[in-house]
Amino acid sequence: MAQLLRGGCSGRIFKSGATVAARSMSTAWWHQVEPAPKDPILGVTEAFLADPSPNKVNVGVGAYRDDNGKPVVLECVREAERRIAGNLNMEYLPMGGSVKMVEETLKLAYGENSDLIKNKQIAAVQALSGTGACRLFADFQKRFSPDSQIYIPVPTWANHHNIWRDAHVPQEKFLYYHPASRGLDFVSMMDDIKNAPNGSFFLLHACAHNPTGVDPSEEQWREISHQFKVKGHFAFFDMAYQGFASGDPERDAKSIRIFLEDGHLIGCAQSYAKNMGLYGQRVGCLSVVCEDEKQAVAVKGQLQQLARPMYSNPPVHGALIVSTILGDPDLKNLWLKEVKDMADRIIGMRTALRENLEKLGSPLSWEHITKQIGMFCYSGMTPEQVDRLTKEYHIYMTRNGRISMAGVTTGNVGYLANAIHQVTK
Repeated sequence: MAQLLRGGCSGRIFKSGATVAARSMSTAWWHQVEPAPKDPILGVTEAFLADPSPNKVNVGVGAYRDDNGKPVVLECVREAERRIAGNLNMEYLPMGGSVKMVEETLKLAYGENSDLIKNKQIAAVQALSGTGACRLFADFQKRFSPDSQIYIPVPTWANHHNIWRDAHVPQEKFLYYHPASRGLDFVSMMDDIKNAPNGSFFLLHACAHNPTGVDPSEEQWREISHQFKVKGHFAFFDMAYQGFASGDPERDAKSIRIFLEDGHLIGCAQSYAKNMGLYGQRVGCLSVVCEDEKQAVAVKGQLQQLARPMYSNPPVHGALIVSTILGDPDLKNLWLKEVKDMADRIIGMRTALRENLEKLGSPLSWEHITKQIGMFCYSGMTPEQVDRLTKEYHIYMTRNGRISMAGVTTGNVGYLANAIHQVTK
């Protein structure tokens, strides 16, 4: 019997049966997993790349392009890379990231001579660009204010919803955009701020609101800050476009400075994707203003503890580029010039698109194109009109009518304007 079990037919049958069972078990692990829905923004690029038309235009991508439609690496970045190459090791950064990069980044947001920086009241860590900074804060919010929720503007960058959802923070909405005027719905926004429970968390875009390009005026920011003070709300700023919006980093940080002047303890996510073109380096910063240095030390320690099981410590190369540029006066001045050049090209394309539409005799008002600011123009086109642009003119954008002005060039602005005119008249 023992021999039979070891080498005979029954043994082979037993072995074969075990194999079949093992195979059936191994194929059952993920049978319930369904295909993920396509990202609406990345899907636009996929469709554009698959289109063989020589006239195709991509105004969906959220990345800067030059007037030939090509990606750009800033000269200040190239020079920083030349200085870094072969001179520095690739050891792990601390959990909180590059101390030098964080120090320089805080100066951009809070001011070169900020008392908050001098008094060490800001808890700050290097983050995986703006997305990582938002996610780290969302997890921090959930851990230390577990019963809170986050108020998010309507509309907002789609990934904001994903970030707070996956951090298990309940979401509420506040009105922001006014479709009829294609501007700010300030009255409704203020009503929602007033009606939110005292001490609520709000997500605010510091400048160049994505996707609308609609920002409050300085006076409106002052009213918003005052109402936040009255209600005891917490403002978390996502500042993805500092310098890229107006061409002046100081001007683009005005909303944050107003809140700081009013004594708010804010949070801030910063990114170098847009304003330095470091999209693939994933370099950014999360900062939280605290009551004093002791509290800042505690908050930073907890942020690092949250980062540890996520990614342990952040990548080094992008941080070296940023700290090299911002830490050298000549390179920083070059960056300030280059970021203004990028912003000015975008502003120029806004003017050109509006002028072309008006010359075509469009009965619609297109003044919102030049009133809005930053990378995106919220055109007001319907999903059906966008579908026609794609089908009839090979022009690709997200179905909410958001135009990435970075994809508009002197070579295609006339074609784009004519197509928009045809589908909206």
